[in-house]
Amino acid sequence: MKFMSIITLAGTLALSSLVSAEGGGDKTFEKMMAANAKAMEQYAISQGKSAPVAKQYEYGMKMDVVKVISVVRPAKVCAVVPAAMTYEDSNGQLNTIRYTVAGECRKRGG
Repeated sequence: MKFMSIITLAGTLALSSLVSAEGGGDKTFEKMMAANAKAMEQYAISQGKSAPVAKQYEYGMKMDVVKVISVVRPAKVCAVVPAAMTYEDSNGQLNTIRYTVAGECRKRGG
């Protein structure tokens, strides 16, 4: 089962890097989220758990992160962009949180 989890995660990361290369901002992120949701659904089945439902992070939200399962990386642009993380909490439930972060700028410094 652990092998299946690793394969699923590797496939999600590979797909997300291909999708982010095509550009398109929110459309790209939604494609990555759809691929991540499918991969996390398969992961949940392999672990005997229910699939996570994505929630938007709100400032001050209490988070009970025991194990990070997957991260949808931000776009490589100098702007505030969406990202997401799927994690397991102390009850063993899978959760997905959407949030915004500073994008990965290609040129750093002066």
